[in-house]
Amino acid sequence: MVVAIDGPASSGKSTTAREVAKVLGFTHIDTGAMYRALTLAALRRNVRLEDDEELMRLAREVRIELGQENGVPWVKLDGEDVSQAIRTPEVDRHVSRVSEVAGVREEIVRQQRVLAGSRDVVMEGRDIGTVVFPNAEVKVFLVADPVTRARRRKAELEQRGIVRPLEEILSEIVRRDEYDSSRAVSPLKRAEGAEDLDTSELSIQQQVDEVVARVRRYLEKVHTT
Repeated sequence: MVVAIDGPASSGKSTTAREVAKVLGFTHIDTGAMYRALTLAALRRNVRLEDDEELMRLAREVRIELGQENGVPWVKLDGEDVSQAIRTPEVDRHVSRVSEVAGVREEIVRQQRVLAGSRDVVMEGRDIGTVVFPNAEVKVFLVADPVTRARRRKAELEQRGIVRPLEEILSEIVRRDEYDSSRAVSPLKRAEGAEDLDTSELSIQQQVDEVVARVRRYLEKVHTT
């Protein structure tokens, strides 16, 4: 079974998906972390980000792994734990450019499907319900107002010792929303059959409870038909 959680930056996808997976006993796959890891690799190797062919080649060359230890998720790039390194402002600024390249998305989507295999998964990103798993049994589209998302992002950065003005973060979020929604390849949009969940006024626990309830309603419906 696939639970697809899509939504814009800082809408609560990663935390919600991770906790939902824990409750249900499913595998959590953070697809955004894969694009971030590839972006980090490109920056480290001084790959020209305007060179689509180089980015496509890099996507095929690097090894990106996802997992968790004692309930804490990790991301590895060619064997190195880059869980923190992929969450920097520099990666934030460039990940949309890397992820818009058609050949890059094709390769990463292929890897995502391999990761999922035949397991029960909670997969989150921006095109899970539209491209990666359009036949996902449960699709949720998270939304939240930009200011709320900017505050969340600011708090997340401060936990890692990075202090940035709220206005600057808000500007980046609005710009990324526009970029992700208008790109030619796999734009951010609500999947057919997806249900909205506005997280603006919800706690993480409330978000998790709501998604879990939707999954259980689906399972009950299947078992009674």
